[in-house]
Amino acid sequence: MLDAIPAPLVQVEDLKMHFPIYSGIFRRHSGDVKAVDGVSFEIMAGQTLGLVGESGCGKSTVGRAILRLYEPTAGRVLIDGEDVARMAPEALRRKRPSMQMVFQDPQASLNPRMTLADIVSEPLDEHTDWTRDRKLERVYELMDQVGLNRRFVNRFPHEFSGGQRQRIGIARALALHPRFIVCDEPIAALDVSIQAQVVNLLEDLQERLGLTYLFISHDLSMVRHLAQRVAVMYLGRIAELSPAKDLYARPLHPYSEALLSAVNEPDPVLAARRKRIILKGEVPSPANPPPGCNFCTRCPKVMDICKTVKPALLEVEAGRMVACHLHTAAGATGASEAEERKRPVNQQGETR
Repeated sequence: MLDAIPAPLVQVEDLKMHFPIYSGIFRRHSGDVKAVDGVSFEIMAGQTLGLVGESGCGKSTVGRAILRLYEPTAGRVLIDGEDVARMAPEALRRKRPSMQMVFQDPQASLNPRMTLADIVSEPLDEHTDWTRDRKLERVYELMDQVGLNRRFVNRFPHEFSGGQRQRIGIARALALHPRFIVCDEPIAALDVSIQAQVVNLLEDLQERLGLTYLFISHDLSMVRHLAQRVAVMYLGRIAELSPAKDLYARPLHPYSEALLSAVNEPDPVLAARRKRIILKGEVPSPANPPPGCNFCTRCPKVMDICKTVKPALLEVEAGRMVACHLHTAAGATGASEAEERKRPVNQQGETR
């Protein structure tokens, strides 16, 4: 008998997060900012999905909508088989301990009036009826896990470095034994020398506690180190979703190629050979995206079909999904016709 394929811990289906635009004296609804416009992916238990893209593409909004910090406009978010997007408030409160978030700026996400002990034990105050001594014991246990000295337990956030503050945020996220954690650019506000320490800590915690991560970042080199699969996002939609090793070896989407061409290469010989792809133009407004492919206004390989038909995210190779007409039958036909038009014509009107 064949073994049953395990179900993903996290399933996101056609997630949309639109923010209304109101204008005029009477504040009429005149449009929407489509921050997230139909995002779908899965994360297996114990694995990490990296979500990458340039600033403003909707990465952080995806993470917050998954955890219902924002109310999704549409779509389904299944965490351990339960649809978080449609849960009643009381059921959502009971679900909170199993899904947590590590925020981008540790300075802004920690209450400056609370001590370390108060910050880390706050989730325990909300979701348990433990005694004060038991909570303090759990705080000490968490401090040991994230590498903080127990003598710091009564210090305030301003007395810590940026890396230590991020460790406090991680300890707070771990307090209720979650299964799924959204890491929203947890190393972006840290010094370069501290970033590797925090990433190694996240890896170590995942291995010891069996955690599942959605790791949001614009640092492609760190994502390569941490994630098994990577989703590349552009203007509210996923352009490519692939295993990390395949994406970095051979990106399929033109936007993925451009992103990876900008990553620093430590080997000077390989760096000299690599061609840097410079994208022209500006990112369109999410309030008024192009009618076709979101990337068509900047794509170096754009075709006529790209300007009118929005490509679906389809599996084009084993485990690799891409939203690009270059990898569809209609797109391939359009590309061959475009190449035919570019070929020179002789005096008799025949292509050479």
